[in-house]
Amino acid sequence: MTTRAGFIALIGEPNAGKSTLLNRMVGAKVSIVTHKVQTTRTRIRGVAMQGESQLVFVDTPGLFQPRRRLDRAMIAAAWGGAADADIVVMLIEAHRGVTEGVERILEGLSEVAQGRRVVLAINKIDRVHAEDLLALTQKMNERYEFTETFMISAERGHGVDKLREWLADELPEGPWLYPEDQMADLPLRMIAAEMTREKLTLRLHQELPYQLTVETESWEERKDGSAKIDQIIYVIRDGHKGIVLGKRGETIKAVSQAARAELEEFLDRKIHLFLQIKVRPNWLEESERYSEMGLDFKDGN
Repeated sequence: MTTRAGFIALIGEPNAGKSTLLNRMVGAKVSIVTHKVQTTRTRIRGVAMQGESQLVFVDTPGLFQPRRRLDRAMIAAAWGGAADADIVVMLIEAHRGVTEGVERILEGLSEVAQGRRVVLAINKIDRVHAEDLLALTQKMNERYEFTETFMISAERGHGVDKLREWLADELPEGPWLYPEDQMADLPLRMIAAEMTREKLTLRLHQELPYQLTVETESWEERKDGSAKIDQIIYVIRDGHKGIVLGKRGETIKAVSQAARAELEEFLDRKIHLFLQIKVRPNWLEESERYSEMGLDFKDGN
């Protein structure tokens, strides 16, 4: 029996569908999916099995124009993920075509991905006509020498199996990197925090998109098989505390219920989730917050 294993980096613009594709490939929700850009802060690795191959996906933050320290650290993490991978999958949205952001990524690939196989995955193909899809494929392949091009819909699953099978065959021969039943190498504490952060992002929409973070403060296993999880939501201003609480505490209650339900489904057991809000004006400038998110504080300079 010949086993294969390797790292596959998913890169693309924010909202290109990287997290959705990762979750579809792995068959479980290991990366948060929202309609807000820049929701993936850490290089979450999802592990998928395909025959005798183990595919370890690195879901990188979306590549965009950085403005703050956190943005710059996220960009460095994204390119770092691409540089370390055996295969790079560049994801673009069919209906958006070759945007400025796509142009920037193509330039970056020329520097970072030399000697690596880079695959093009055109996502959301159900949104465009076949002739437009062919024209986009031709244009992209003229701009960069992609090893293969795949047409997919990460949300609906179209073409995803074909992509996964190709990746499985192309990975280097070698022993598996993770136990067969391990879906993600992120500690459960961080996955739990990400799930709560997703619910906050969805609930708050434009009000408070990226100026908050969630930390799992404690995780207590109980005798009845359930777990008690205490989390802190850090915001940077007093005024933000009220927004997260909502009128008569309705927002925080709804977020807590939604996060708890998802955690119970993910962990397949009863969860007691307790959320607390704390004002921490400088969390965006604290190196330990970056370490917790799997980012390098120095890369934000």
